Amino acid sequence: MPLGLLALAAGGFGIGLTEFVILGLLPEVAADFNVSIPVAGYLVSIYALSVAVGGVILTAATARMNRKTVLVGLMCLFIAGNFISAISIDYSLMMAGRIIAALCHGAFFGIGAVLASQLVTPDRKARAIAVMFAGLTTANVLGVPLGTFLGQSTGWRTTFWAISAIGVVTLIGLVLFVPKEVDSSSPRIGLISELRAFKNAQVWLSVLVTIFGFGAMFGAFTYIAPMMIEVAGFQPGMVSWLLVVFGVGLFVGNLIGGRAADHNLNRTLIGLLVALTVILAAFTLTAHNQWASIVTLFLLGGVGFAAVPGMQMRVLHFAAEAPTLASGVNISAFNLGNAIGAHLGGLTIAAGLGYTSPSWVGAALAGAAVVTMLLSSRLEGRQNRRATTSAHAETLPLPKNLSIRH
Repeated sequence: MPLGLLALAAGGFGIGLTEFVILGLLPEVAADFNVSIPVAGYLVSIYALSVAVGGVILTAATARMNRKTVLVGLMCLFIAGNFISAISIDYSLMMAGRIIAALCHGAFFGIGAVLASQLVTPDRKARAIAVMFAGLTTANVLGVPLGTFLGQSTGWRTTFWAISAIGVVTLIGLVLFVPKEVDSSSPRIGLISELRAFKNAQVWLSVLVTIFGFGAMFGAFTYIAPMMIEVAGFQPGMVSWLLVVFGVGLFVGNLIGGRAADHNLNRTLIGLLVALTVILAAFTLTAHNQWASIVTLFLLGGVGFAAVPGMQMRVLHFAAEAPTLASGVNISAFNLGNAIGAHLGGLTIAAGLGYTSPSWVGAALAGAAVVTMLLSSRLEGRQNRRATTSAHAETLPLPKNLSIRH
């Protein structure tokens, strides 16, 4: 495995930790800055919004630059944001640190996915992307529980100092182990050329699959704690362990999904999205039994995140001549799907439909992703047949006795 991939995975780990560890430290942060928990919660929502916006803007602004150079710059931005969070003396400065750190999130994963696919042979591209995203899943499995424990034991600022240190390690890895020659072999493409990739309907269909598919998983997962406590009957203290089960599913699914996507991209995505629809629908029933709910939670994480490398790879495939901006837009689509799924799930709970209702929302979104994939796959088949027919017609020899009559 190229060491450059491990550097990208380390960056994914640090970024994932920055995004999610604040959830476990909100009470400490709120108390320190003398604000309410809902106000402290804006540190989460503003981060997500900054990811969605920053991913597109920074990717577009750096379209003509060497990708390794851009990643090094983004990691410096990440370190600066977490350093500001660690030394912040008030809520406003903490918010500024969160925004600065978030700006690098979407662009890092978008550009990193393109670079990761260039570090390996063509038959291992999706697996390379999965390795980078493995850093994000590891952050959920190990990083967030450990970061929360560290922050609760020694002060929440210690966690952000530790994240800054992870950023420094990643920066060194990017400088030493990501070869500049790999990226320089492909010509730098301007913003106008990058935007032309969006004239391809398949790029937009692939982005829709990402929004629906990722929104399906997080529409249910956002409200997993109240569902497991109120419906399944777990004690509140068990929620952390249940999140570990989900995180292990993410990690396993991510690696398996990368291998499967390399073998057959469309069939893998369709199969995983159909399975996700079934799992989410089943969760409304299995949530009433503790052991069954644990198994379903693991499958939700495994199947849901197994589709992620394929979702990213599909956008790169259809925007192959100008992949950087399309990749960044798709990373923003993950966050948009997350927000849409969580919002719709919250609406069903507010409407009095119960804590299992977000799973029905997730199943509906997953079903929409399946329909979109089927339409996209059918369109791709037609395009391939037309291209084959056209190429065959151009290569047919003219008959020797062909003559022109007046």
